[in-house]
Amino acid sequence: MPYLSRVWINPLRPKGREYLRNPQATHAAILSGFVSQPVGERVLWRLTVDTRMVQGALRPVELLVLSASPPSLEHIVEGAGYPGSPDGPAVTRDYRPLLDRVVDGAEFAFRVRVNPVVATVHPVAPSPAQQRRLEEPGRRRGVRLPHRTLGHQLDWFASRAERWGFAIPRLDDTGALDLVTVEREQVSFPKGPVGDRRLVRLSTVTLEGRLRVVDRDAMIRSLLDGIGPAKAYGCGLLTLAPLAHRVDPG
Repeated sequence: MPYLSRVWINPLRPKGREYLRNPQATHAAILSGFVSQPVGERVLWRLTVDTRMVQGALRPVELLVLSASPPSLEHIVEGAGYPGSPDGPAVTRDYRPLLDRVVDGAEFAFRVRVNPVVATVHPVAPSPAQQRRLEEPGRRRGVRLPHRTLGHQLDWFASRAERWGFAIPRLDDTGALDLVTVEREQVSFPKGPVGDRRLVRLSTVTLEGRLRVVDRDAMIRSLLDGIGPAKAYGCGLLTLAPLAHRVDPG
C-alpha cells in the first residue's frame, strides 16, 4: 500500500539548508527512516521551495515522500524541521484514495520536478568520466546529457507524456500547452560522503499544469515509480490535486 508523507523543512536551520543544497544528503536522511535496511522499495521525494517572504523570513519548504511502506521521519523534523510546532510533525497518509480517482478521461492539476536528458554516443565535449563510459567494451548506449534550454526541456516532457499515461490539454485561447514553469535549476553536489570529489550535476525544471489521464495503468505506474531520471535526487515525483487547488498540487 503506498503512502505519501510530508515534512516541513526550516530553511533557516543548518540541516535544513544542507537538505536544500545537497540532494544526496536528503536522500540518505529519508532512507534512514525505513525499518528494512538496505531499503529495497522505490522511494520518491521532492522539495518544493517557496521563495516568497513572510515577515522577513523564507517560507517553510515542503518535503514530500512517496513510499510503499510508512517511513519514520521524526529525525528530519528534529534536525531540520519545526519540532514543537503544531504543524511541525511529519504527516503520513494512505495514497490509495487518490489512485482510485485516477481513471481514463479524468483531469487533475499536477506538479513535477524533472531532469530532462538526452542520450548520445557522440557528445561534443565529453567529460573524462563520460569518455570512459563510452569506451567500455560492449557498451551500446550513449551517455546522458542534460537539456539546458527551456524549450528543449518542455519538448522532452511533452513528447513523453503519452507513454507516462497522460496528455497535456491546450489552452482554448492560445493553443499553448496548459502548463507553467515554476522553477529551473542547475545544481551540483558531492556524489558520496564528505571529501568525495566526484560531483553530480543536474539541470532540473519544476512544472505545474493540467493533465488528462489517457491510460490509467500507465498513469498509476508513473505516479508510483516516478518519471524521468534522477529519482534518487528529488526528481520524478508526479503529484496530483483537484483542479480547484491548482496553485499547490500534492
